[in-house]
Amino acid sequence: MPGNPFTDPNWAKEMTDFIDRWVVKVRTTVTDRVVFAVRAVVFGLVIAIAAPVTVILLVILSTKLLQRIIAIAADHDSSIWISYAVMGGLLVLLGSLMMRKRFVSEDA
Repeated sequence: MPGNPFTDPNWAKEMTDFIDRWVVKVRTTVTDRVVFAVRAVVFGLVIAIAAPVTVILLVILSTKLLQRIIAIAADHDSSIWISYAVMGGLLVLLGSLMMRKRFVSEDA
């Protein structure tokens, strides 16, 4: 702890070091945690908004790509309904797999 400023010639340096230690301690315990929490919230919001948009755009892109591939062997109208049926089947299969995994079985 800093001593008497009248008798200690190093009083200014010791007081500056003491204040500096406390400022660093407060900054690391408070500010760094707040910055971490704010970053987590911001990145979480960005992911929460971007993930559904990305999934929807990927489904649209997959459907259009499937239509182009099927259009090589079939006419345009048939390629559209076939691609819808294939994508619908894949999405139903994916949904049923996800529904099956939502509960943990009591046997395990």
